[in-house]
Amino acid sequence: MPKNHFWLALLVGLWLAPGQARGADACLIPEPIQIDDAWDEDDPSVHIDAGTVELQREGGASFTDGVQIRRGRQRIRAEAARYDKEGRRLSVDGPVEYQAPDLTIRSNDADLDTVSRELSFFGASFELPQRPARGAADELQIRADNSLGLEGVRYTTCPQGQDDWQINAAEINLDIDQGLGTGRNVKLDFKGVTILYLPYISFPISDKRKTGFLIPELRRSNSSGTDVAVPYYINLAPNYDLTLTPRLMTSRGLQLNNEFRYLLPNHEGMLRLEYLPSDSRLKRERSLIAAQHVSFFRRAWRLSMDIADVSDGEYFEDLGSSLSSASRTHLDRRVDLEVFAPNWTFLARVQAFQTIDDQITGLQKPYRRLPQLAFQGVWGTGPVNLSVDTEITSFERNIGVDGWRFDVTPEISIPFERRGIYFTPAIAASYTGYQLKNMSSSFGNDNPSRTLPIASVDAGMRFERSLRGGRFTQLLEPRLLYVHVPFEAQTDLPVFDTISPDLNLVQLYRKSQFLGPDRIADTDQTSIGFTTRIIDNNTGRERLRATFGQIRYLSAQGVTLPGQRPINEGTGEYLAEVGVNVYGNWNFDIAYQWNDDTSTTTRAETRLQYRPGKGRLLNLAYRFRRGSLEQTDVSAVLPIGDRWNLVGRHNFSLRDKKDLETFLGIEYDSCCWRLRVVGRRYVSRSNGQADNSIALQLELKGLTSVGDPADKLLERGILGYRDYRD
Repeated sequence: MPKNHFWLALLVGLWLAPGQARGADACLIPEPIQIDDAWDEDDPSVHIDAGTVELQREGGASFTDGVQIRRGRQRIRAEAARYDKEGRRLSVDGPVEYQAPDLTIRSNDADLDTVSRELSFFGASFELPQRPARGAADELQIRADNSLGLEGVRYTTCPQGQDDWQINAAEINLDIDQGLGTGRNVKLDFKGVTILYLPYISFPISDKRKTGFLIPELRRSNSSGTDVAVPYYINLAPNYDLTLTPRLMTSRGLQLNNEFRYLLPNHEGMLRLEYLPSDSRLKRERSLIAAQHVSFFRRAWRLSMDIADVSDGEYFEDLGSSLSSASRTHLDRRVDLEVFAPNWTFLARVQAFQTIDDQITGLQKPYRRLPQLAFQGVWGTGPVNLSVDTEITSFERNIGVDGWRFDVTPEISIPFERRGIYFTPAIAASYTGYQLKNMSSSFGNDNPSRTLPIASVDAGMRFERSLRGGRFTQLLEPRLLYVHVPFEAQTDLPVFDTISPDLNLVQLYRKSQFLGPDRIADTDQTSIGFTTRIIDNNTGRERLRATFGQIRYLSAQGVTLPGQRPINEGTGEYLAEVGVNVYGNWNFDIAYQWNDDTSTTTRAETRLQYRPGKGRLLNLAYRFRRGSLEQTDVSAVLPIGDRWNLVGRHNFSLRDKKDLETFLGIEYDSCCWRLRVVGRRYVSRSNGQADNSIALQLELKGLTSVGDPADKLLERGILGYRDYRD
């Protein structure tokens, strides 16, 4: 459970840890030095080569005319060297160059104590080509215990002669084995201005975690005012930790956020508590409690838990920062026990919800499942496959009918398969029975039930061919599904959790029109479709993926969900989804659904993306759902200079005739640092009320970032921004 610790980055990894810093440009540091792999890395002996060697009577020696000293995978080149037998020290005269696979040092002089095996450099500069980074030190010591000591330290990832940011420290000591570093009088300078000073620090230099402050976050919005969060990480043990985050909002007060994480051999989880003792605007306390847990028992058993509780319905709207926060209506409270076997699975669930939207009435609230037991199994017995889907659930709600529901659907199928062709007839029987209470006058029977046969035939083919002399491969997969379910009146059955999902590639070949067993639509329907893909054999890139499908209802349907209109005979639903690399850097995606009974578009989504290279990105999108949404979405990264970019997004609701989210920012990207300033206006409440915010983030590449994490906003709002940024 590693934490991205500020001081881990400050440490530089530091002087011995390999790894590429994110976003670092190749213009900074030369390529890593290649060391002869034939040398024995564990060989403690020192080998010296020189043009001239003079042996002294007392046992010492001098080396001139070009000296090379090797020990393991380390190499020192110098003009001359002297060996003092009595002191057992090797003095190296400069200029001196030290090379290792992940470190290069240049100094005026160097000294090797052959007893303590301590190597010291004076007036040293160093490079970490695998990061890449560079720096200097008045004195640098490489000790035999795998530790480093540096005095008068300067460090940066900026190129030579461009010290835009730099760490300065009087003293730094690094214990590589312990993964621990300490420093004294540490300053972080940016553009010649000190933005951070600490008289003493202790920090990790590996994946090992350590107690300490994390990166503060700073933002401003109309809802919260100036918002400052300062996380403090506590490494309680190797397998659990705690993060305490005081969050000061000038418009609301001081909030205390705590997150406890644990990781045991068969268990892991998280507990979170957010507490605002007194909201200055609302004059009341506000809180959020959340717990997540997963336990693994042997190989086949898993226990999972996800529980949350919030003090009020406006909590996420006031204290969150995204459109998804404003749209939350329920919090899940669920405990699952799952058992997995080669041919079957079992689920035991207890589930309830906290409704946080005050506009939802009692009859609209979801039912509690106390409990839900589900069993699914598939067995092959020679040419015949047997399957069963069983569920028994107790539904409870404070208002309206509730009770038990038992559902079981056994199925027999006979699959026929040949090379590239399959044909599977099947017949199933679905039984659903209820034991109801708190019934209204619309339910005359407290034990209603329904039994229906379901007959189906699923058939398809798979074709493959080469195009353009073998450069491309085209795959074609046509498929046909026929389903027949007779009519049975079901108006005396309650609707606990059954819904009508959107038509998509999965739903195109489902045998039931609804999700959930409270309703099974009578139908005589065919689903016909095909999927084709074109793959570039040279790159493995998918140049085209297209699916076209149709559901045709051969007879009128009499069973619907409450409030829905029945489907007429001859009605067809058409579905098309296409993704294509149009040309070069242009990519186009479209999804479209058409209902020929109403002669209307049910759903439509289109997106055009242009990515000509780093620094240029354009997304144009349109989304439509009949009766619920119609939106346009434009986002872009546009260069306005060698290192300056404009970033922006405009998400507009045509249905409501209002902006959902708009942000515009400017980004400066140099070899070693990046600055982002983003202004944003977005819908923050379910009633459509908008909020304004501004984010400023300074990212020092290979070290850390300071301010509001604006990059997270850009990753979420601009499709492909992460790939562009990296």
